Amino acid sequence: MEHNELVGIIAEACDDKRAEDIIAMDMNQVSLVADYFLICHGNTERQVQAIARGIQDAMNEKDIPVKRMEGFEQARWVLVDIGDIVCHIFHKDERHYYNLERLWGDAALVPLQLGQEG
Repeated sequence: MEHNELVGIIAEACDDKRAEDIIAMDMNQVSLVADYFLICHGNTERQVQAIARGIQDAMNEKDIPVKRMEGFEQARWVLVDIGDIVCHIFHKDERHYYNLERLWGDAALVPLQLGQEG
């Protein structure tokens, strides 16, 4: 499966759990950590956990292993490592504080097509 297709599946899983401000960043030219970052936020700890579970379920359906998930219990910043793609699911307060979009501002944004059938 192509990375951009996988990013789309992950973004849809976030959108299905009503994640807000979902963005994907192409990290190939700016970081060795991952090829892509996907960043979103939820408004409550419960919603942050639901988003993380939604990503995990979507990956299980595609037989794609989640390498690790960190921060799930606290649900303030959950990191889901899917190898070349790292998902950052923030509580809305932490997202503004850490502002990864600014920190990695040199990364190109990846267009997402959410909420479309077909």
